Amino acid sequence: MIKGIHHVSIKCVKEDYEKVRSFYTDVLGLKLLRQWPDGTMLEIGGDIVEIFNNGTERLPKGVISHIAFSTDNPDELAKRVKDAGYKVFMEPNDKSIPSDPPYPIRVAFCYGPLGEEIEFFAERKTQS
Repeated sequence: MIKGIHHVSIKCVKEDYEKVRSFYTDVLGLKLLRQWPDGTMLEIGGDIVEIFNNGTERLPKGVISHIAFSTDNPDELAKRVKDAGYKVFMEPNDKSIPSDPPYPIRVAFCYGPLGEEIEFFAERKTQS
């Protein structure tokens, strides 16, 4: 029986490993959970991002659309990403998913060090 998602895995070449790990720990604030010669598991809010450094080549963008991190402050995370020299391609903004009932959110999107798309996702109490 599936209980949930255990982790999201990112694969990079050894040359990119420290840059990728630094982005997720220093910029986004994930905490080291465990590491081994070919990888690291980082934890945030009970969820895990795994980084493997055993890629044989830099990969093009894959089939996963993006990683969404739950946050109370997308604006602060977008600022931290920009301050670290990475691109925010959708500035923080309020939206409403047109579900029934409507789902008010605040989101921002950026690119990580490997070109992966990252979303900062906050649920809002009221619709704007």
